Amino acid sequence: MRTEKKTIILGIGNPILGDDGIGIHIVRQLKKELQQNSHIVIDEAMTGGMNLLDAIIGYDKAILIDAVILCDEKIGDVKRFELGDLGTVHSCNPHDVSLFESIKLAESLGEKKVPDEIIIIGIVLHELPLEFSEDLSPLISSSIPKAIQLVLNEIT
Repeated sequence: MRTEKKTIILGIGNPILGDDGIGIHIVRQLKKELQQNSHIVIDEAMTGGMNLLDAIIGYDKAILIDAVILCDEKIGDVKRFELGDLGTVHSCNPHDVSLFESIKLAESLGEKKVPDEIIIIGIVLHELPLEFSEDLSPLISSSIPKAIQLVLNEIT
């Protein structure tokens, strides 16, 4: 008998900083399209580092959706990463540590409930927006269907 992994799908970003809020926009769309159940939780996070670790503790799998700064890639591209591929899933707080560092610390302290699998669905930006807006640019908005499909591929 196959047991389903307890999975959290977490949209990360700041919904009032334009394209930085892409992760939040995607999970809000997923909530309309995907039935949440005891094995799949869809949530939003406006934080990083240790606070993000708190949100994913207790799950077998975490799918994090966020804007990523990759200047060598095309803006709006959607990429799949594993946690080790990106060392800085980070909050803007300079006193915080990255999610990668938080997980390593938790494991070294004996935390047993860190997800076995952490996947990041990243939407490429070249820089973080500096102006307040609740809207996504057309280019970033057009990446939503591909990001949703990557998430659905991860849970099936």
